[in-house]
Amino acid sequence: MSSKRILVAGDVMLDRYWFGEVNRISPEAPVPIVRVERREERLGGAANVARNAVALGAETGLLGVIGADEAGRNVEDLLHNSGIQSYLNHDAQISTIIKLRVIGRQQQLIRVDFEEKPSAHVLQDKLTRFTSLLSEFDVIVLSDYAKGSLVNVATMIAAAKAQGKIILVDPKGSDFSIYAGASMLTPNKSELKQVIGDWKSEDQLAEKAQQLRRSLKIDALLLTRSEEGMTLFTEESVTHVPAMAREVFDVSGAGDTVIATMAAMLAEGRSMQDAVLIANKAGGIVVGKLGTATVTREELFPA
Repeated sequence: MSSKRILVAGDVMLDRYWFGEVNRISPEAPVPIVRVERREERLGGAANVARNAVALGAETGLLGVIGADEAGRNVEDLLHNSGIQSYLNHDAQISTIIKLRVIGRQQQLIRVDFEEKPSAHVLQDKLTRFTSLLSEFDVIVLSDYAKGSLVNVATMIAAAKAQGKIILVDPKGSDFSIYAGASMLTPNKSELKQVIGDWKSEDQLAEKAQQLRRSLKIDALLLTRSEEGMTLFTEESVTHVPAMAREVFDVSGAGDTVIATMAAMLAEGRSMQDAVLIANKAGGIVVGKLGTATVTREELFPA
């Protein structure tokens, strides 16, 4: 990797996994009984984006909000162990966002979410910190999971753009106008359909996507399409990359891997078209792994 640095900002989560055996159905309700045998914790949300970037050799910092609780301390321990620079704000009024997944026989049986939106004064502190950190980083990734940490996203984009940064955004919601001015948006199919509606052909998709891209004044729109691969829309061209032909085991965090890989490759100075090819390969690898996972440079660039 080059010496260029990536700053990830957004909704920080702790992913908890409870693994166990399923041997019978509950007499209380028609649900399986899982006898938990192993527990595991991983970085989730924006923290998983940062984890993916570090796994690819990028020097990475993480900005977000966690609670002043046990889960928050675990997040910081995981960041430290992963080599991610922590710029997290602690909000004593909320609990850290947790996604708890119960896994039986290598299948996810249920996911339980614990989440609260950060308080206004902590978000203002985070915005101030973001502005002060900008000069230290080259590529900015805004990971929006609609959990409340990026309510100031338009201001953040404007500040980063004023300093000439590359800005990648994983968007949420039906109003993409808040992301105007970014370098690239990376919506999936369902997210894009909320904004531009459905499409009946590739030509119609291209027309709608390019119209959206121009209206938002963004350089590129990268549509992730699951089994259909990815399509990159820029002013110069439309580039489609077919999906990697491999078994899909778990799509959790695949979008995090894609945007982190794009950020790492652009930080290296690669073109958007080259970065998309590599990000598509990374997405194809990570869906073959259980839970929120990462891809290494060795997997992407085997000797």
